[in-house]
Amino acid sequence: MRAFVLDRDGWGLREVPDPRPAAGQVVVRTTAAGLCHSDLTLAARPPDAHPFALPLVLGHELAGTVVERGPGVTGDLALGTPVVGYGPRGCGHCAACATGAENYCRTPGPRFPPGLGTPGALAELVAVDARHLLPAPDLAPAQGAALSDAGLTALHALDRALAAVGLPPEELTVVVLGVGGLGHVAVQLARLAGAAVIAVDRVAAKLDLARRLGADHVLPAGPELPDAVRELTGGRGADVVIDLVGSSVSLAQAGAMVAVNGVVSVVGVGSGRLAVGMHALPLGVRTDLPFWGTRPELARLLGLAAAGQVRVEVEEIALDDVPAGYDRLAAGEVLGRAVAALHP
Repeated sequence: MRAFVLDRDGWGLREVPDPRPAAGQVVVRTTAAGLCHSDLTLAARPPDAHPFALPLVLGHELAGTVVERGPGVTGDLALGTPVVGYGPRGCGHCAACATGAENYCRTPGPRFPPGLGTPGALAELVAVDARHLLPAPDLAPAQGAALSDAGLTALHALDRALAAVGLPPEELTVVVLGVGGLGHVAVQLARLAGAAVIAVDRVAAKLDLARRLGADHVLPAGPELPDAVRELTGGRGADVVIDLVGSSVSLAQAGAMVAVNGVVSVVGVGSGRLAVGMHALPLGVRTDLPFWGTRPELARLLGLAAAGQVRVEVEEIALDDVPAGYDRLAAGEVLGRAVAALHP
């Protein structure tokens, strides 16, 4: 089969053996696989700097159809079932994993998600543990693939932040710093929850997208941003700041605009650091470092999308065009998410 592979010589389309399902696994024929900035990070590392062996099939955002079942697979994953992959990998047995929160597995040890250490979705076929698949019969594959990472990460971060504040969402203001692949979904979810939304970005087209998706206010990134947020909130500041950048500038601004008893949720993987301590932040402020999301959250998100309440801005490309897609992603030219469409 064909797959997009990272090896010691770089990356590109390669011929690799078809996977066979082990016990508890199914083989999925990929219909859509998302491209992510995490893949660019992997490709930029020296070959010996990875904590896993190369070559590696990339892609951790999967939608497809079940075409083969391994021994011991039961339940609702019949042949022909459309599915979406759940990315985090845990032990499957601890208290967190038992609730579907494999993103916070309590058992020590490295466990690599697909495309981030184990064979990924940018291939014609992929073998997946059955517990890491959710049926998605009413959803376009490109939407399902993008929601499995960009959508789930946004939902999880927002859910945790709103729960931490503990007030009715209708009383709250959420600032989304960075209206990219995750941020434009966060805008929709915050509005759906009932909060007022302020979307921030440097790119005019992304601010236009946020406005179309229901943001109450859009603001260009810049040094005056914290003052502008406080002006829009009557001096109170933002109850929730979701920082999808993670730079030193964005984190400093998040700390300067967050309200008393608010939450700064750091989702972006930039190299910035947020100063925390008495008088460094308003009283009662919590910081959060959410990671990906839970399996029940993904099921809820797929339901919202199937009902038309959430939609990812998707740019579909062919598998042959994945290298050019990554170039455009690295250049910041993708509005929303880039998704490789494979089998119809």
